[in-house]
Amino acid sequence: MAKQPKLEHSELSGEYTEEDITVLVDIYRPAGTQNDWKLEVVTQNEDLFEWGEPFATDREAFDEFLATVARDGIRSFLEEDDVPTTH
Repeated sequence: MAKQPKLEHSELSGEYTEEDITVLVDIYRPAGTQNDWKLEVVTQNEDLFEWGEPFATDREAFDEFLATVARDGIRSFLEEDDVPTTH
């Protein structure tokens, strides 16, 4: 069994909530390195969205996440069936 590398998670990682929708923003790189940062978003239904290109800084990764939310909306991370409804 291959050993999983330890990861360093950015302080910018964490839950992000907008419009009553919460996602987990995970920004990470291999621990103890100066490698570029990877960005993933995980929904409440455990859908995973990964950016293909890494980022030079964790701030650039988080800014890309914020730009995506501003451009496409937080609901862009949800499947149609996952969108909460209000009654």
